[in-house]
Amino acid sequence: MYWTEFLAVALIHLLAVASPGPDFAIVVRESVGHGRRAGIFSALGVGCGIFIHVAYSLLGIGLIVSQSLVLFNALKWLAAAYLLYIGIKALRAKPASPSSAELNLAEGVRSPRAAFVAGFVTNGLNPKATLFFLSLFTVVINPHTPLLVQAGYGAYLALATALWFCMVAQLFSHQRVRAGFARMGHWFDRLMGTVLIGLGVKLAFSELR
Repeated sequence: MYWTEFLAVALIHLLAVASPGPDFAIVVRESVGHGRRAGIFSALGVGCGIFIHVAYSLLGIGLIVSQSLVLFNALKWLAAAYLLYIGIKALRAKPASPSSAELNLAEGVRSPRAAFVAGFVTNGLNPKATLFFLSLFTVVINPHTPLLVQAGYGAYLALATALWFCMVAQLFSHQRVRAGFARMGHWFDRLMGTVLIGLGVKLAFSELR
């Protein structure tokens, strides 16, 4: 009965999640910089962050946030500050000795918890995701659809997001890929830092629509 609605939700989500953004940048940075385990845990963090958006969409809190300029801006500036913080940290990366570069490729120095938190916070604080899920749950999904079915959609969105970024992590944590990026050393960190800062600035100057 709800298959048509579910397929619409799945297609829209696929187009959205495949678009490069803060989540993609974080997972790539964790995967290249710290290896497959860190990349996968950051991907799982992004997936779990989806549950935040689903929860407030189901509760109607997302509508309040979207209609309140103060709340939206507070969330926007918090997310932008976080992206700028990790971007500036990456920009300050220093050249590593050949031995330490080999060590970083051999074993991950990033704890699973830190990688998970990076993904979770990046997704959970993204106000663009707030507007996306609010639109999804108010425009695409019929308000008369049972709450349990809507929660099922939400669980699928979280799982699909986690699986997508786990694939991204698998790709960018491949030994040859990491070795290629490792040749650039700290320049890769600085490049990712520039991307994250750019995303933070773009987010900071975005407007509620």
